[in-house]
Amino acid sequence: MDRSRNGRAAESGYGEGIRNPRARQRAVCIAAGPEEADLSELRELLRTAGVAVAGELHQRRARPDPDRYLGKGKLSELRRVVNESDANLVACDDELLPRQERNLEQEVGVPVIDRTAIILDIFADHAGSAEGKLQVELAQLEYNLARMRGLWTHLERLGGGIGTRGPGETQIETDRRLARDRIAALKRRLRRTGATRSTMRRERERAHLPTVALAGYTNAGKSTLLNALTGADAGVQDRLFHTLDPMTRSFEIAGRTYLSTDTVGFIRKLPHQLVEAFAATLEEAMAADLILHVADASAPDDELAAMLAAVDDVLVEVGAAERPRLVALNKVDVVDEERRRELSFRHPRAVQVSARTGEGLESLREAVEARFLAQLRPMELLVPYGEGGSLSELHDVAGQVERQDTAEGARIRARVPVGAAPRFERFSVNGEPPA
Repeated sequence: MDRSRNGRAAESGYGEGIRNPRARQRAVCIAAGPEEADLSELRELLRTAGVAVAGELHQRRARPDPDRYLGKGKLSELRRVVNESDANLVACDDELLPRQERNLEQEVGVPVIDRTAIILDIFADHAGSAEGKLQVELAQLEYNLARMRGLWTHLERLGGGIGTRGPGETQIETDRRLARDRIAALKRRLRRTGATRSTMRRERERAHLPTVALAGYTNAGKSTLLNALTGADAGVQDRLFHTLDPMTRSFEIAGRTYLSTDTVGFIRKLPHQLVEAFAATLEEAMAADLILHVADASAPDDELAAMLAAVDDVLVEVGAAERPRLVALNKVDVVDEERRRELSFRHPRAVQVSARTGEGLESLREAVEARFLAQLRPMELLVPYGEGGSLSELHDVAGQVERQDTAEGARIRARVPVGAAPRFERFSVNGEPPA
């Protein structure tokens, strides 16, 4: 995460990643706001990015200083903390304005990074698929575009004054043009990959297989739960944003096949650039029949509430607020019985589960099935034996069916997804579905 001001353009390569081999970095975490800040999440982000935390500093004020983020007195204290802790980096818990970042660096004499830069760095390191890398590069470029003027302040003094265009200004405009061209190219490529995903999604919808999107705060255990439900082998590690690329796997409940997709983890103050860049990935949540909201049951009540709210906010932002939702409180294997009873009281409609031990998985399957059964349409059909394709499709979309062979054909009683029901109405007894 070596993000010195004048080196950032060369390092980023206009979106090719900002991670380079580097010595161990030590950061002082800072925050400003009306209440005492909880910097535990920022510390965890830095740990995931490979940066040690050397100290913390918080200033209570109604709002951050518009020019330097911290007030003058706190800036002096920050310089002292940086020197005494031998830190070589300052990490801010908010997204900084370009001028705040530039002025802070001048005041403290070490590089300054904000929360968005840290998350972008982690995403750049964790993205595995070609599409994921494109999404990260797009987010990095959009973030850096507003900061490019600061990259070339050492050349601005070479300008010829009003009405002239010196080398510094020429370089700034060239940089911005290259970045804008690259952003446009990335958006075109992502639209093409998004079209491919839409085609695959339409194929799944045509089969009318119920779809479940796993959403939740980063490191809540979504990938572990996906593995437990489907037998998948998604990579699992105890670090933030380990999973960026969606993985879809199938599993069965009572003979019916379901598709489950693991989506990117959410976080408090998730940078807007990443919400936009990963909109295509988050479409899996928008299009799912059910969003399984996975939360960390071991978190304290205030943290759990904040995590649930952060996920809800992002789902609203991507247009998935109205999708049916089921909360799964994961990691109950690490809490005691008293905490479990408290969780049952506070979240009576949630399912308590441990993806690691398998506890509660059957209850979770039953809850998922109940949500889908409520959306099914009962039908009584008489399907001629010559309609073997329709019979096979009916078994696929309805799961368990009651079948009685008669001289006219197979008499079927089944509960069919509402979207698939019109395809079988011509076989309904008496020409219409039963009441």
